[in-house]
Amino acid sequence: MKTLLRSQILTSFWRRQGPPGALHRHGRLLGAPISAKYRVLQSHGEQQLPEHFNYASDVLDKWSQVEKDGKRPPNPAFWWINGRGGEVRWSFEELGALSRKAANVLSDHCGLRKGDRLIIILPRIPEWWLVTVACMRTGVVAIPGTSQLTAKDIQYRLQASRARCIITTDALAPAVDSVAAECPFLETKLMVSEGKRDGWLNFSGLCKEASADHTCVKTKLQDPMVTFFTSGTTGAPKMVEHSQGSMGFRPIRHDRYWLDLTPSDTMWCTTDTGWVVASIGSLFDPWALGSCVFVHHLPQVDSTTLLNTLSRFPVTAILGVPTLFRMLVQSDLTSYKFMSLKYCLSGGEPLNPEVMEQWKTKTGLDIYEMYGQTETDNPEKTAATERGSFYITGDRGRKDEDGYIWFVGRDDDIMNSAGYRIGPFEVESALLEHPAVAEAAAVSSPDPFRGEVVKAFIVLSLNYTSQDKEKLTRELQEHVKKVTAPYKYPRKVEFVRELPKTITGKIRRNELRKKEWGDV
Repeated sequence: MKTLLRSQILTSFWRRQGPPGALHRHGRLLGAPISAKYRVLQSHGEQQLPEHFNYASDVLDKWSQVEKDGKRPPNPAFWWINGRGGEVRWSFEELGALSRKAANVLSDHCGLRKGDRLIIILPRIPEWWLVTVACMRTGVVAIPGTSQLTAKDIQYRLQASRARCIITTDALAPAVDSVAAECPFLETKLMVSEGKRDGWLNFSGLCKEASADHTCVKTKLQDPMVTFFTSGTTGAPKMVEHSQGSMGFRPIRHDRYWLDLTPSDTMWCTTDTGWVVASIGSLFDPWALGSCVFVHHLPQVDSTTLLNTLSRFPVTAILGVPTLFRMLVQSDLTSYKFMSLKYCLSGGEPLNPEVMEQWKTKTGLDIYEMYGQTETDNPEKTAATERGSFYITGDRGRKDEDGYIWFVGRDDDIMNSAGYRIGPFEVESALLEHPAVAEAAAVSSPDPFRGEVVKAFIVLSLNYTSQDKEKLTRELQEHVKKVTAPYKYPRKVEFVRELPKTITGKIRRNELRKKEWGDV
């Protein structure tokens, strides 16, 4: 598939290992219930865009009508399992009714209005999809977060976004309460649980009692829709805001599609709900094509669960981080048969060609790689990176003799471990809070399983130079896990006398990174 670099709505490009070929079917949106106006836009990508658009009313509700008319296959729109016998199936019509109930909860009980912000910290449970769609119906800006966030992480996100409401599980409720006093603008706390907790509203109970009648707000293409916190090379994570156009209208408007799905297909995106890939791969794009979104709760990601699920359920497309495929190819795949699987997609970081070849040999299936950048909605920075019709990503790539562009790696200090984006500043700041650390630098280091991991170079304080280094390493790792999200801790630690620096005193992370990666 030819690579496109575009800066109109969402800049992204994809690469495929192996011979060129179209992952989509000649750019056609197969069976999608879009108006003639949108079909014209789809066929003539540069024509004028509509002023108003709302994904809930213009996509999901249209599929609901197609369903009522009997023009869509009988497979569900949403299919959730927990691996212990629990199962939820919704048609588009049922999704519509339940999300309207959730929308009324946000409006009537939480007092949220168009433009307000709601932080959603939920695992892979059906309520995440209900709340996200409810935000679209009310015009509330959704802010997803991974369930691994600590109290400090939650406090930062609350203060940076000034969110008026937060919804999470009973497991994270205590962490929210511990920082709520520092966030006076936080007016409402919703908990997804059958239990009760002082100061919290029970989302599930309120949804049962809420009316299913709700009028979707009118939103413009450029109105904010969802905000992600993404790790930066300096400072704390940055808020990246996406509009109705960049997230909701993008899969309809683009003349090329990275998913070759139809209303008969079932899409399984395995990534954590806190990341943009989950929003794209398990909500916006498959539902734009009328496909079934399949979800496994996956409290623990393991090969046996993944392979059994692919064997037992009619999943036609799976999307996961490279770590998932690196893990799966280590299993004995001869005892599993994937009767329905057609497409395998990877995103979040580059996947080793060796893993692609092993997967192809063992399953007969190619792995398609998805590439995109969350950072294209800051107007000033985006404008500074545009060159005519091209967007300068800041990443490294190469162009082959056929004109195809191949992604090589990031050209900044961001670390991408098993699909988790980690900024060096966050790790270094956590380490510097420990009395043993005088200076610290965090860079990526190659890892055969995760692709890359965080490695910390540490200059010790004078009082700690004679301590047991192995014991101190474990202590520092546990310290970082407690101070920030656990996935950010340095899996490798090296104690050094000094760190390389520029003449102005800035740490030269590029030298340390080159030491780890060599000339790769």
